Amino acid sequence: MHPPSDTPSSTDLAGAIERALTACAHLPGALLPILHAIQRELGWVPTEVVPPVADALNLSRAEVAGVISFYHDFRSAPPGRCVVKLCRAEACQAMGADALAAHLRATLGVDFHETRSDGAVTLEPVYCLGNCACAPACTIDGRLHGRLDAARLDRLLAVPATKVEPTA
Repeated sequence: MHPPSDTPSSTDLAGAIERALTACAHLPGALLPILHAIQRELGWVPTEVVPPVADALNLSRAEVAGVISFYHDFRSAPPGRCVVKLCRAEACQAMGADALAAHLRATLGVDFHETRSDGAVTLEPVYCLGNCACAPACTIDGRLHGRLDAARLDRLLAVPATKVEPTA
């Protein structure tokens, strides 16, 4: 995956679309695999992919845009350099994930589905990482961590001792 930028170059964008279409257009229900392939390569799904993907699959632009906005896993903006996904499912909630969520929001200075203004971190909720026996759990840049508490999470993220106060 390329490091995120505000806008991929037209060459990178065209190449990502072409590779995704070549690899996935023949599959039944090809839209989701194509969008996942583009996001894997670019780190997000820019709005500029909608027209060529819609044309290639004989779908309306509204259908493609609707799928991108419906599924929370698709990003319509570049992610931060670090992506933290905190499990919000029942087992993790029962083991303290709500307190961890509040701690992360206060410490990182962002809410779920947001990226810090310095581009350092994106915070996302997920609804089950399949690590229920080791709840609460999160992934940090795709790496799974369980049995979390605030201190361990801070160590994993190398968060300084001072906290960022959320803005109004």
